[in-house]
Amino acid sequence: MTQTQASVANSQLQKLLVQVAGEQAAAELFTMIKVEDVLLAERAGEQVSRLVLAQAMNMLLFAKNLEAVPEGKRYVADKLAAGGQVVFDHGALRTVAAANTGALPQGELAFKRVLEPLGFAVADIYPLPRLKMTGRAYCHQDAPEQVAQFFVSELHVDQFSPAFQAAVNKVVSTSRDPLSAADKALLATLSDNRELPFADAASLLPKLVGCFDVQHATPTLADYHTLLQESAEMAWISTEGNAFNHATDHVADVFATADELRAKGQPIKDKVEVSASGRVRQTAFKAAQVEREFIDADGQRVSRIVPGSFYEFITRDRYTDEAGNDKLDLRFDSSNAQGIFKMTAAAC
Repeated sequence: MTQTQASVANSQLQKLLVQVAGEQAAAELFTMIKVEDVLLAERAGEQVSRLVLAQAMNMLLFAKNLEAVPEGKRYVADKLAAGGQVVFDHGALRTVAAANTGALPQGELAFKRVLEPLGFAVADIYPLPRLKMTGRAYCHQDAPEQVAQFFVSELHVDQFSPAFQAAVNKVVSTSRDPLSAADKALLATLSDNRELPFADAASLLPKLVGCFDVQHATPTLADYHTLLQESAEMAWISTEGNAFNHATDHVADVFATADELRAKGQPIKDKVEVSASGRVRQTAFKAAQVEREFIDADGQRVSRIVPGSFYEFITRDRYTDEAGNDKLDLRFDSSNAQGIFKMTAAAC
């Protein structure tokens, strides 16, 4: 057994994932995703830190995204076959603000209540004016370079037409809250203590993963078309909800990765998005095409093919900050984000 294998075997992170996902799934997660030593330092015991719980959630969410994106799953399988691992950089999700969201808190608040107790905090805010959205980057305070970030975007419904607003309300007003009162109490304890007893952490973890899903009822086909006319992003939310719209692999050279995948005939984005600083470069597979149900004019269930989630690639450079510290550039870029978001619109 190598030192890394021994570290995994004795870690609280491994114990938690085995408890929730089973031994085989946990082993597959550690094979697939590179986990830094700081995330394995906590030994298996009676308490689970917010850092370990956050990493466990992230690993399960990454695997969930792969199940939704065949191109991403194939890419990761090829990478593993070549002896590599994924460096999980960030996951992105979409929320709805200025609407009746039923039992679910509006916009980013639905996830702020989860991410902050886990140790994440807003690192920066990114206006996305072309999309009538705002993005917020949530970065982990305990291990910012080792734990994948969350890019949480809000769609501002009040900036659209009355017909659009009415359709949004019809769709999302049926939303349920995936968190029970007991779950919220555990999050409050986690926020206060920065840790939970193992049994409570194991109970809460699947509920946290379940937040990243569709919480509203099946939309009507008419409402979907109304939404699609003004916002491909809201049309996407109507079928995919708060699922990851993409998960992202941190690669050494995104240009080389894109060229290699394009040469293999993979459905990669034509352009690499480059941030204003030049230090952050991103591209992605085009969105998976998925079959989703709708309610037609006669009240019958019908199926249509729509854009689903996708898989992204990013390269981040290191830089020296004003205090002379060497850092990985963890920032995002509004222009990059709006270009990447087109992956779900282009397939409509």
